[in-house]
Amino acid sequence: MYDELQKAEARYEELEQLLGDPDVIAGDPAYPKHLREHGSLSKIVSVFRNFKKAKAELEETQGLSKDKSDPEMAAMAKDELPKLKEALDLATDALRSQIMTAEDDGDRDVIMEIRAGTGGDESAIFVGDLIRMYQNYSENNGWKMELIATSPSEKGGYKDISVSIKGSEVYAKLKYESGTHRVQRVPETETQGRVHTSAATVAVLPEAEEIDIDIKPDDIRKDLYCASGPGGQSVNTTYSAVRLTHIPTGLVVQCQDEKSQIKNADKAMRVLRSRLYDHLKRIADAERAGNRKSQIGSGDRSERIRTYNFPQNRLTDHRINLTLYDLASIIKGEIDDVVGALMESDKRERFGELY
Repeated sequence: MYDELQKAEARYEELEQLLGDPDVIAGDPAYPKHLREHGSLSKIVSVFRNFKKAKAELEETQGLSKDKSDPEMAAMAKDELPKLKEALDLATDALRSQIMTAEDDGDRDVIMEIRAGTGGDESAIFVGDLIRMYQNYSENNGWKMELIATSPSEKGGYKDISVSIKGSEVYAKLKYESGTHRVQRVPETETQGRVHTSAATVAVLPEAEEIDIDIKPDDIRKDLYCASGPGGQSVNTTYSAVRLTHIPTGLVVQCQDEKSQIKNADKAMRVLRSRLYDHLKRIADAERAGNRKSQIGSGDRSERIRTYNFPQNRLTDHRINLTLYDLASIIKGEIDDVVGALMESDKRERFGELY
C-alpha cells in the first residue's frame, strides 16, 4: 500500500509539471483527462504527505527520547510522544478514509434510481418517502439534486424515479444505499390495522463523463415516442420522449420528463453512460477484491439491506446489524448515523487488523 501511495505521489508531481506546460494546455486533447487525474490525486497526496510528516516527527521524537547523552532533551521528547502518537493516529485514519474514497470514485457525483418493488401502491408511496429522505439528506450536505426521469403512481409516490446528485463526496456516502429497502407499516387504505410489508430497490451509480466511457454512435439505437402522463398540451402529440438502447450490453434508458427531445436525449445519455461505467467498475472491483466478502454486502439491488419498521419507530440495517429507534427523524433525511456506521464498518473490513 505504501509503495502504491508513493507511486501516486510521483504521478501527481509528474502531472503538475505536465499541466504547467503551455503547449499541453493549448493543444493536447488529453488535457481534460490529465486535469481530472491531477484533481483526483491531489487529496490523497495531500493526506499522504501529512501522514509521512506525522510519522517522521514521531520517529524523530522517539529517537530523542532514548538519547542518554541529554537527559533533559529526552524527558521533553517523552512528554511530546502522546501528542505525536495521537497526531499520527489521526493522520493514519484520514489516509485510510482517503484511500477508500479514491478507490471507490468517492468524489464523483451520482445517478440515483429508485424503483417500486413488491407491495403495489404502498411500494410506490415508499419510493416517494425514500426520494424525499435523500433530498433532505442532500440539502443537509449542501448537495444539489436534479430530476432526470419519473413515473408517478396514481395513488401517490412513484413507480420509479431517477435523479442526479452533485456535491462533495456524494458517492462516498451514498454508495451504501444500493440494494433492496423494505418497509413495514399500516397503509392508509388498511381498515383492519394490519401491518403490510413492501419494498423498493435503490441503485446508486457513480456519474461518468465522456472521457470515462467512449460510447460508439453505432452501438446506440435511438427511439422516439410520445410522452405520457402529466405535461401539458405537448403530451401524446410530439415525439419528445427518448429511448436509448446500448446494443452490445442490452442496457435500455428512457426519458420523457422534459418537453425538449434534445434535453431528454441528453439526460438519457448521462444515465446510460453511468450505467455502463458502473457495469465496468463492478467487474474491475470483483477482480481486485477476489474472494473477499465485505461486511456491508455486495450492494447488489437484489439484496435486502434495510428495514424501516414504522410501528416500532425502528430502522435496521441488516448488513452490519445496526438498529436505531428514531425512524421519524431518519425518514426526514437525518441518516448521518447510518451512513457513518456503514463507512466505519467498510473501513474496518478493508484494513482488518491494521485498522
